[in-house]
Parts: sequence; structure tokens; C-alpha cells
Amino acid sequence: MKAKDILRIGEFDILPGEQRKIDLPVAKLYTDADVSLPVHIIRAKKPGPTIFISAAVHGDELNGIEIIRRLISQKNFKLIRGTLIAVPMVNVYGVVNQSRYMPDRRDLNRCFPGSAKGSLAGRVAHIFLNEIVKHCDYGIDLHTGAIHRSNFPQIRADLSNDETKELALVFGVPVVLNSNIIDGSLREAAVKHKTKVLLYEAGEALRFDDFSILAGMRGITNVLKHLGMVRKSTTRKKVVPPFVANSSQWLRANASGIVNHRVKLGDQIKKGDILADIGSPYGDIIDVVTASRAGILIGQQNIPLVQEGEAMFHIAYFEEDDADIVVQIENAQDTLLPDNNV
Repeated sequence: MKAKDILRIGEFDILPGEQRKIDLPVAKLYTDADVSLPVHIIRAKKPGPTIFISAAVHGDELNGIEIIRRLISQKNFKLIRGTLIAVPMVNVYGVVNQSRYMPDRRDLNRCFPGSAKGSLAGRVAHIFLNEIVKHCDYGIDLHTGAIHRSNFPQIRADLSNDETKELALVFGVPVVLNSNIIDGSLREAAVKHKTKVLLYEAGEALRFDDFSILAGMRGITNVLKHLGMVRKSTTRKKVVPPFVANSSQWLRANASGIVNHRVKLGDQIKKGDILADIGSPYGDIIDVVTASRAGILIGQQNIPLVQEGEAMFHIAYFEEDDADIVVQIENAQDTLLPDNNV
């Protein structure tokens, strides 16, 4: 066997046709307990693309962990070409502590490419980038909204790259956002290694959401089929063509108080619509949150308390008719819930 056919991650060699679960060591806890990144590698016998699927870069974003768990535990899941590297918990420390951040209070997704001699977050970023990402042609990074915030299933990607745009559309969620690359993010570091990355956003931190999980599983499977890594099904399933949002905006509260939401994720918003009432503890309506233009609601704050200036509703804006997009959103929900298989 040629040396180029052997995939080396840390001190582990994974051969074509092999499936292995490894623990990639990172910095110890101050109790002297070892901490490792769990990595599941599946290699087909035939050569092909290498793709990573990562979750919990923010430790409280749990949907992605379940997406990976369900995906690779399917009895009929089999690669026919290439290599899949699944990392269900990148920020292991955050998962243990049910926290978005690393123990040093840094956001891991702002610490790439990291350094072997840097902060704890920088060291984890360095290990993940050099041991996982550098091997990969493609990547799918799974996220949710922050605590008390929910996102409607959406793909965020740099659509100026034709191949990345093609994969974003193939993923198959109704909404695709053209998203600029953020300094210090995993996406930025991956692009510098010529790895094409999609960012999947869906659900809320510290919660499982079945629609978000099923949409994520379906999307990853669609990408793997497109890359020729898994067999395409013989039965044609209903395809939900996505719509690309050219821009989006968060609407903020102009008063502090108790919130009564009037809309839900995926709703069509018209200019002038009242999205929420903000009231006092005594029952008076202090203010209302009003849509400044038409769009689709793709993110919102869930907690019924708000401070003045706080972001409450994330609205995406499209060139297409919003009513058509709502129909596709409803089709996606009907396709995936409650009993449809991925």
C-alpha cells in the first residue's frame, strides 16, 4: 500500500476500507484528567473526496451532536468512495460545562487558526485545523442559535465560490444565506487550506429540535450523494429548491419589558407587521416591534423578557416572492415531519 493512501490523524493510521473511533488528545483539566476530541473516521475502499462534519464548536449547541450520532448509526449508511471524518464535539470542555465558550471564556470560533503554544482555545483550534481540516476537501460545520435564540434551518456560505454555492444549494434546506467569512472562524481557516465549508444553522442551544436534526441529516446525505460518496437512492424524493437571501437584518427592541410574540420561525413578514408587543408588568403595552420591510423570519429570541436594544427577530430578504418561499418551507416541514425517513 502506498503511503499516500494512509490517513494519519495524531498517532493513528487509518487505511482505506477501515472504520475507526479515535480519541485525539488535547490539554488536560487541572484535575489531571485527560480530555480528548472524539473522532469517527469512515473510509471507503475506493478513493474519493474527504469531508469533515463537525459539531459543538460552541459547546452548548447540541443539535449537531445528535445529527452526527443518528447519521453514522444508520444501518444503511455506507460510503462507496472517499473518507468521512466526523467530530461530534469540537469544544469538549464547553459540552461538559453546557457552555458556549472554552474554560478561558474564549469563543473557539474566533480563535482559528490557533497555535500550539497559545491559549487553551487557540491550542484546540490548532489541533482541529491541523489534524482534521487539513486532510479535507470539504466540510460541514453544524451550529444552532445561541441560548434562548432559535434559528430556522439554513445554510450560510460564501456564495462567491461556485463550488461552495453548488453544495449550499444541494444541501436542500429552503433558505441559503450569502454569508461573509468572519475573522478567526473555522470557515476562514478552512478556506485558507482550500477546504470548501458549509455552515448549517438550526435550532436553539441546549435543546434538541427534531425538524432541525432531520433537515441536517437529509442535507448532509444530499451533499454526500452529490460528491459520489454514498449511493443515490433509486426512489426519487421530493426536492425542496432553496432560495438565496441577499441580505438579512436583526430587529431590536426599543423598550424593555415583557414580550408577547406574534410570529414564529419560517413566517412570511410584511412591511408594517407587528411582530411582538412589549408590555410592563402592570399590563400596559409600552411598545411594539414592527417590520421595516418584507421578508422571512429565520431567527428569533425565545425568552419572554427583553432589554431595550436587544436583538429580537432575524429577517432574511429575498428577490423572489416571499409567499413562494413560505410554500417551500411548508413543503420541507411536511417532507421531514413527523414520520418521513432521511
